[in-house]
Amino acid sequence: MSLFTIGGRSLIRTDDRSQASRGAKLLTGGAVAVGSVVLFGAIAYILPGFSAPIGPSGIPSHISTDPSNLPYYALRSVFRMFIALFFSLIFTFIYGLAAARSRRLRTVLIPLLDILQSVPVLGFLSATISIWLVLFPGSILGVEAAAIFAIFTSQAWNMAFSFYTSLTSEPAELDEAARILRLSKWERFWKLDVPGSMIPLLWNCMMSVGGGWFFLTASEMISVNNRTLALPGIGSYVEEAASQRDIGKIGWAILTMVIVVLLIDFLLWKPLTAWSEKFRVSQSVSTEPRKSLVLTVIRLSGINDILAHVGRPVASFLDTITRPLGKTGSRWGRPTSRSKAGDLVWYACIALVCLWGVWQIYDLVISTVGMSEVGRTFLLGFYTFLRVTLLMVVCTLVWVPIGALIGMNPKLSRILQPVVQIFSSFPANFVFPFVTLIFIAWHVDINWGSILLMALGTQWYIVFNVIAGASAIPDDLLEMSRSLRQPRWQRWKTLILPAVFGSWCTGGITAAGGAWNASIVSEVVSYGDHTLTARGLGAYIAEVTARGDTPRIILGVTVMSIFVVLVNWLFWMPMQNLAGRRYTLT
Repeated sequence: MSLFTIGGRSLIRTDDRSQASRGAKLLTGGAVAVGSVVLFGAIAYILPGFSAPIGPSGIPSHISTDPSNLPYYALRSVFRMFIALFFSLIFTFIYGLAAARSRRLRTVLIPLLDILQSVPVLGFLSATISIWLVLFPGSILGVEAAAIFAIFTSQAWNMAFSFYTSLTSEPAELDEAARILRLSKWERFWKLDVPGSMIPLLWNCMMSVGGGWFFLTASEMISVNNRTLALPGIGSYVEEAASQRDIGKIGWAILTMVIVVLLIDFLLWKPLTAWSEKFRVSQSVSTEPRKSLVLTVIRLSGINDILAHVGRPVASFLDTITRPLGKTGSRWGRPTSRSKAGDLVWYACIALVCLWGVWQIYDLVISTVGMSEVGRTFLLGFYTFLRVTLLMVVCTLVWVPIGALIGMNPKLSRILQPVVQIFSSFPANFVFPFVTLIFIAWHVDINWGSILLMALGTQWYIVFNVIAGASAIPDDLLEMSRSLRQPRWQRWKTLILPAVFGSWCTGGITAAGGAWNASIVSEVVSYGDHTLTARGLGAYIAEVTARGDTPRIILGVTVMSIFVVLVNWLFWMPMQNLAGRRYTLT
């Protein structure tokens, strides 16, 4: 090899460096090409199963529990999960932007989001399964669409809340810069709104996938109107194995699930978290940036240059055609003038719609089941409310300090992030059969044990949002705190806790809604012939949904929505207003 020496040190010549660079680019490019072929090949392999016609015996009600089918079932489940995540992301951008930018729409969209996140997955399934079957007659695609929609309903709400919160807490100087530069609304969205929300939105995407796994069993083994519709997947496999009381097969499913979660973390989440570091608001470079082998390979392969070459003309074209949408004007959410007559008409329409909804509920439900059933349902809702409240208090005390430490410490984050993602992505209801056996053996009251089961699936909303909030703290503020030699308790009081307060609010409001939703599968657990049922609204909804009692399904979902909306209005909304008023970088 040709070398030359400067100051006693041997250096590789420029042409040798170029050859090494070309070799690395060729090697990494080949790795990216192979990975792309494997990805598209896997999609092509499982797609025929999604559109297969319904056989002579109708929609299947059970699946094979042969462990050799688990790799295929895992592919089917992961594919459903990420299709739902794609639609959840589109929903997040549209819904969050509308709620943040329109004062009138906000008065409807935010309370509606509270209601939607409280409606159980089973409630969506019972209301939509017939619609999907009609849209895709004679095809399994109708059941697949219903399952994907159910997963979507477990993913979208916390992402929309996160994006909305990021938009309403954008730094004032960045908003001022966008208006001075007269960015179009389209340019502002992609140059300020999305980058500014990227870190918390990414962590909420991770949490959404975890939430989707939690409800995978209910999504793939659909039981409505006394019918069971089974789809090939890990969730339905576990449900079938649990009904057969086969612990060994459940163990194989858990092992498969751990492998899937590790692969998704390595191939997707780690590269994205390392890439998202570029969107941190800071005047200094992070001393210990996040790293990812996959991201390094992608960058060395040169695919970024190819995508930029292809995407630049597309971006220019989109910028041109979106100019009629207008430019960034006055500060969002602070109109210079208000139309009182328009507001009056708007709120009158909302009142009329609410009155119509109340009348319809009374006509369809209360007149059928009676007021005594309504009172009983509210009492059951109060029991579940107490469980959710206790759960939120304990999770906040435990996970806020831990999440903040993980988010602020890159070394700790590299070690614990995969662990947290494994536990959060792992569907807790997969271990419900084992927990049921423990409850039975130790005589644990399910009325208390259901709190633990709810926590297994919903505590991660707080963890991930706090990690995101802590990781977004500017290094300048942390360095200033160290320079001032603040005591640890004072740093937590004046910097860390205020910085993660808004993220805790976002995580708390979605965790509370998720806990209500999780009560459906946590207040009724079974293994074989053993079934434990807690006294609560979740068990009530699960029971009436299984037997197809539509009036009581509507009643249970309505009562759950009322509890969630009241708690959000009386507690979480004031907390979010406080976070926006006192604890944002403006």
